[in-house]
Amino acid sequence: MIESFEKTKIAGEIAAGALDEVNNIIKPGISTIEIDKLCYQYINDHKAFSAPLYYRGYPKSCCTSTNHIVCHGIPSDKVLMDGDIVNVDVTAIKDGWHGDTSRMFMVGECSVKAKKLIKVTYDAMMKAITVIKPNTNIGNIGYTIQKIVEAEGFSVVKDFCGHGIGKKFHENPNVLHYGEKNSGQELKAGMIFTVEPMINFGKFETKTLKDGWTAVTKDKSLSAQFEHTVGVTKEGYEIFTLSKKGLNFPPNLK
Repeated sequence: MIESFEKTKIAGEIAAGALDEVNNIIKPGISTIEIDKLCYQYINDHKAFSAPLYYRGYPKSCCTSTNHIVCHGIPSDKVLMDGDIVNVDVTAIKDGWHGDTSRMFMVGECSVKAKKLIKVTYDAMMKAITVIKPNTNIGNIGYTIQKIVEAEGFSVVKDFCGHGIGKKFHENPNVLHYGEKNSGQELKAGMIFTVEPMINFGKFETKTLKDGWTAVTKDKSLSAQFEHTVGVTKEGYEIFTLSKKGLNFPPNLK
């Protein structure tokens, strides 16, 4: 457990550092491919590898999901506009171990509804992480998220979930972001997985575009997501993908 936690934290800090750098360039007029190049270079400079690149044929180093894109948006020449929201999802591999994280970024001045969606999504993820401890049921994570999100009138995406992670990018267990209290398997010290709720302003249904990757809201409503890689400790939990600069949450939203 000690080695897996230490190695995952190193990889997680690299991934978080890449997102810290993204914060420095986010503004109207930049393209999502510029974000991808920055993430690739940062991870490479830290003698690590980008896990998404060529994973199951994925063509880029990170995912950039804007506005109504739920997840797995492919970086392109698309230019970000004032008022856009964008999730950037990066995973670094260092010494064979993975660190996976994503954050929301606001481009210029965003709408009140976009700001609320981002805040509720972040708060739901962080509150859900606090319930993690040995012998609690994994379903309590999703139950906590769903309760917070639906109380605000938003919906939880059900087509995608968190996942176990370590020497493999994706492994068991699946971590649903909705569900019944005290359901699912019991958590055990040493487990490592992601908590990464995708929350829609409108209805929860999604569809995947013809590129085979980009998932969007069916009703074209805004979607937001945050993600941390988390380990179950003997007493509770440890987050491996925190920003060393305190940029886990959009600074222009505080």
